[in-house]
Amino acid sequence: MSAEQLAELSDLTVVAAVLLYVLAMIAFATELAFGRYVAGKKAAVRAARPVRQTVTVGAAADQIEGAAPEPVAPESAPPSRLAARAGTAGLALAWLGWAANLAAIATRGLAVGRWPWGNMYEFVVALCFAAVTAFLLTQLRHNVRFLGAFVMVTATLGLGAAVKIFYTAAGPVVPALNSYWIAIHVTAAIIASGLFAMAGVAGVLYLVRGDGMSRLPSREDLERVAHRAIVFAFPLWTFAVIAGALWADRAWGRYWGWDPKEVWSFITWVAYAAYLHARVTAGWRGKAATIVQLVAFGCLLFNLIGVNIFVGGMHSYADV
Repeated sequence: MSAEQLAELSDLTVVAAVLLYVLAMIAFATELAFGRYVAGKKAAVRAARPVRQTVTVGAAADQIEGAAPEPVAPESAPPSRLAARAGTAGLALAWLGWAANLAAIATRGLAVGRWPWGNMYEFVVALCFAAVTAFLLTQLRHNVRFLGAFVMVTATLGLGAAVKIFYTAAGPVVPALNSYWIAIHVTAAIIASGLFAMAGVAGVLYLVRGDGMSRLPSREDLERVAHRAIVFAFPLWTFAVIAGALWADRAWGRYWGWDPKEVWSFITWVAYAAYLHARVTAGWRGKAATIVQLVAFGCLLFNLIGVNIFVGGMHSYADV
């Protein structure tokens, strides 16, 4: 296939990914609407264990040790058949959308003959892919399907913005980006950003979850998901910042020049470091820690998108 055909195929697969993510979002939302969160097998086993009670004279049969357990609370009840099918369909559609997203990135790279994140359009497409990848891989080990609808919304809006606002035709990039460092520095930033995005979604759900939103997991589970994602992402972001400094020295002859992108990358690093430090040393948990990580996520979003749109500098190559 020619470069033009590959570029057109990339554009079509981005649209296909958007449609599949929308369908997955609807399926996950259906599961949330008609099902209930199940914490997992361990919780079910604990719920089924008999409760040890003291036997007194004249005690009823259901008070003795080994009696049938009390009914499981409605929040732990298994989801309805419709909800289960919708959740399964949502995962299948999410994987198909993920494959289309990957195909869009691969064909774009083949069309331009370079790593396909040299402008804002390509970066946002890759960032959505990373966020969905983080969710799907986490789902393989832990039950985080409750995040599906919200991650799909994020990916859909991101790809929609990429197509409608940030779109750039396939072509060459500025000389400074023609380096193997783009594969090292930007790839690490994209993977870390995808994990941070999943943590951000969990953090928002933590704040909006009320006592009546029993279809979502507990706030403790939401905080745990966010914390694990950040623990994985932070070293990657640290590496991305260091790799960016090394690339800057090679491209511009200095490691640090107080460029807006460099400054906000460091601010983002400090914000997430403050979140992790507060949890370890000060024992911050709950709402306070969640607010800190969402502030850090806001810094990340401004660094990835806002700086390129509203602030000039050496990194003004986004073609927006």
